[in-house]
Amino acid sequence: MSKPVVIGIGGPVGSGKTKLIEELARRMFPKISLAAITDDIYTVEDARILIASKVLPTDRIAGVETGGCPHTAVREDPSMNFQAIKEMEEKHPDLKLIFLESGGDNLAATFSPDLVDFSIYIIDVAQGEKIPRKGGQGMIKSDLFIINKTDLAPYVGADLEIMKKDTIRFRGENKPFFLTNLKTGDGLDQVIDWIEKNCLLMNL
Repeated sequence: MSKPVVIGIGGPVGSGKTKLIEELARRMFPKISLAAITDDIYTVEDARILIASKVLPTDRIAGVETGGCPHTAVREDPSMNFQAIKEMEEKHPDLKLIFLESGGDNLAATFSPDLVDFSIYIIDVAQGEKIPRKGGQGMIKSDLFIINKTDLAPYVGADLEIMKKDTIRFRGENKPFFLTNLKTGDGLDQVIDWIEKNCLLMNL
């Protein structure tokens, strides 16, 4: 039995992490056997949101209460997440992909390479045009960077071209990033294509 690919999804509170998993699952399942694990400090609210969306069967969604800062649980003490991944694998031996969402993280938060195979870091435009040029490790080191809620740019005075230039400045020319509006699906095809080609090695 091959191990499923684990993709960590991090980003500040409200950036669209849960929405990203919801829309990816809506489009990719059941063609691809996948599951989702969310973690937060004292609640499993994100797991409840995914269950309510009905994009996955409930036994393919798990919530982890870390009892401490989420990025610490993911980066420094990932034991609870390892256990959740193991239990999900045992329930679904056919799993190809697991999305692991970290609770609202700061810009410096990164996933342990022992825990995930790939990482996605997502921010939203409403948090400010300056976010990419702050150069946080989550944004710089992630395998894929997403700037979400592009539709809000005119309302918060954010220049998407400046955000793109700052992203390239800190990530370099060769590290991928996409602009998305997950409410309308804009940019989602690019994210799915990246996952299928780079993480699942499909369509090569």
